[in-house]
Formats: sequence, C-alpha cells, structure tokens
Amino acid sequence: MSRRRQIYEGKAKILYEGPEPGTLIQYFKDDATAFNAQKTGTINGKGVINNRISEHVFTRLSHIGIPTHFIRRLNMREQLVRQVEIIPLEVVVRNVAAGSISKRLGLEEGEPLPHTLIEYYYKADELNDPLVAEEHIACFGWANNEEMQDISAMAIRINDFMCGMFAAIDIRLVDFKLEFGRIWDGDYSRVILADEISPDNCRLWDMSTGEKLDKDRFRRDLGGEEEAYQEVARRLGLLQNDDGGPGEVLDLTAHRSKLRTSTKPKK
Repeated sequence: MSRRRQIYEGKAKILYEGPEPGTLIQYFKDDATAFNAQKTGTINGKGVINNRISEHVFTRLSHIGIPTHFIRRLNMREQLVRQVEIIPLEVVVRNVAAGSISKRLGLEEGEPLPHTLIEYYYKADELNDPLVAEEHIACFGWANNEEMQDISAMAIRINDFMCGMFAAIDIRLVDFKLEFGRIWDGDYSRVILADEISPDNCRLWDMSTGEKLDKDRFRRDLGGEEEAYQEVARRLGLLQNDDGGPGEVLDLTAHRSKLRTSTKPKK
C-alpha cells in the first residue's frame, strides 16, 4: 500500500492517512523512549514484533466483544485502523505493585495488590502525564460518566482475559496501559479500544523466574530488550508472519538467547 499523508507522529508510532475515509495507517517504529522521552534509544525489530503482538491481542479481544480500532495488519510494520477521537487519558490497570505506584506508596515491587486497581493519567507529556481522579475527568469534560463506565468495564474485562492469556504461556501480567477513543455516527458516539497492546505498554514477568520481558529492560538499563520482546512473541506462537516471501519472514527462533539479567522479585 502506498504511503499517504502523515497525520501524527508519536514516540513509538506514526499515523498516516488511510485508504478510505475514517481509516488510518498505523506504523510501528523501533524507537524506544522512557520517562516521557527523557531517555531515548532504539530496540532493533521492536516495531515488527509489536505490530504482530498488538494484532494478535486486539484480534483475540474482539472475539470476546471488546470493540477496537484494529481492522487488519497490512505488512510487517503497518496496520489499518479506524480513526478515532482519542480520549486524553492513559488508563493503567495494575495487578501487582511495580513502577510508579511502588515509588508513590512505598510498596515493595512484586507485592500483589489486594485487588485490581485502575488509575487514570491525563495524557500530556509536557506535564509528565499526571495522575488524576474521576472528579478531574468529569470537571474538565475529558469523558462523561457513561464513557467512564464503559472504559472501566472494558479495562476490567481486558485485564481478566489477558491475565489468563499470558498465564497460559507462563507470563505474569503485572500492569498495562490502555488508551480509548470515540467513533462517531452522526451525533452519537461510542468508546472503543485504541493505540496498541505490546511489551511497550505492559509489564510482563516470567512466572517461574521473575525475568522482565518488557520495556523495563530499556528503562532500567538491564539489556536484553530485543530478546525479551522476541520471547513474548515466541510464546504467543508468532514465530513468523504469513505474508510469504523471504523479506517478510519474522523468524524469532534464530534470535533466542538467555536474557542477561535476572530480575526475580523479592518474596
């Protein structure tokens, strides 16, 4: 598919004008960022792997009734998606203490939370994506009450499904980030899942060793980022794509190696 006009470029993806009204082409980059782009780098092949993993997860979520922006994968780095009006919230679903919540509340990393926790962050890099309450969301009109009910219900359903999906391949879903958008039909709108789901926005730990299989390896200078992303794809059964042709083969088995740093959480 020929490339069209660029609509937007983010830290990990570029959006281009789609072939039909109401569609976009989402291109996955190899760029890696952390701490709101204060740290930048590259993870070779990340865009290819994230494209496949996100396609796989979004497809499976659609099978359980979660509406998403995903239409189909176009090639190794691009997928066709519905154009949405992004709701300016990052929705973080937490099952285990890790990252910012451990720092904010003094929780030991790896400590299971009493129950699944949903947090909302205002999507503004220049403000470091501040944590906000539902009262802020209502006050500033970022989403209405009905939309928030849909978002929280979908977030819990997505978490339940993905916890089981990853547990089946010996991976613990620690936490993850979601983004949602509105699609319009005249004056009526509904909320659907957008963005991506991949090791870029999930914390994924090996259930046996505690090995980190996500972007924390980049954030914390642990090394082995490429191998970690490839391992997640391998366990999901995404060893090669089905486009045919030698240039379109994603063979992960040739790249497998033991990750260099063990990060088993404390008991």
